[in-house]
Amino acid sequence: MDETVLTPILDWLDFAGIAVFALSGALVAARERQTFVTMGFFALVTGVGGGTVRDLLIDAPVFWMQDPYVAAVCLGTALIVWFTPVRWWDGKLLDYADALGLAAYAVLGSAKALAYGIPPVPAALMGVITGCVGGVIRDVVAGRPSIIMQPELYVTAAALSSVMTVAAMLLPVGVSNWAIWIAAFVAGFTLRAAAIRFEWGLPSYGKSEVEEGQRERGQKERGEQAPSPNSSVKD
Repeated sequence: MDETVLTPILDWLDFAGIAVFALSGALVAARERQTFVTMGFFALVTGVGGGTVRDLLIDAPVFWMQDPYVAAVCLGTALIVWFTPVRWWDGKLLDYADALGLAAYAVLGSAKALAYGIPPVPAALMGVITGCVGGVIRDVVAGRPSIIMQPELYVTAAALSSVMTVAAMLLPVGVSNWAIWIAAFVAGFTLRAAAIRFEWGLPSYGKSEVEEGQRERGQKERGEQAPSPNSSVKD
């Protein structure tokens, strides 16, 4: 592994992502009025879930088992949530904070995968996994609909940061890794923030067929006859 890839800027991105995702996990438990044990568990699994899966897949030491501060950050975040009203965290602010964590984790995951010699496409996927899997585990355990089952731009934003990181780091030009990571982070965060602000989403499969079926059912309920596709309109 090329240790020079793992620099302090990625360490800060790592802790930012951990704290934000741990916060989102703790808030799920808070809204369900669970105990602090449950809150701490949700904070931990959300904060480290994606990175754990990534490290297992790239055959790296599981990062939070080597760092004395990661679990402490997750549990400390849960403690903050425990002593604060949930309403403090409601609104779009948490969504934007989550976008920061998503982009940070996507950059970190893909850069670390490259450092371990993972090929470009799997390395980019490791960035997506790092950014998204912790939230998926949280939602599955909580019995909630996962963000990946929604059309809004979430995984897409993580993919943008990951692909930019991998593609730029492999270019045979003299661009510093710091510049690449910052640009990829800003791009992913900007896309996710715009999706939050303007409610952007991807088109769903078969949406037009569903809408057509709903329109026809509405016509039948009103006693109207749906026009034949071969019929012509006469003056």
